[in-house]
Amino acid sequence: MSDHSSEAHSHGSVKSYLTGFIWSVILTGIPFWMVMTEAFDKGPTYITIVVLAIVQIFVHLKYFLHLNFSEQGKLDTYSFIFAAVIIVMVVALSVWIIYASNAMMM
Repeated sequence: MSDHSSEAHSHGSVKSYLTGFIWSVILTGIPFWMVMTEAFDKGPTYITIVVLAIVQIFVHLKYFLHLNFSEQGKLDTYSFIFAAVIIVMVVALSVWIIYASNAMMM
């Protein structure tokens, strides 16, 4: 019989999922309210949307993807960070190349 103890610990509890869900709803609701009510100028609204989007990324990584820096989760976290860096580099360099190509044609 194989040992599935490491797999059992990688999944979150109901409390963890509910906590992540509540944070996600709050972090989505605040920018939605700001845009719908037009309570603030565009500058602070844009900044708030970007900041809360970044916070929400970390909430999703922690509560739904279960990434952490414990001894058991370091490899998964480093793998995710490596993949994210590669994706950001590919997208950023592609935009740069397209922009430079467009500038040379004008």
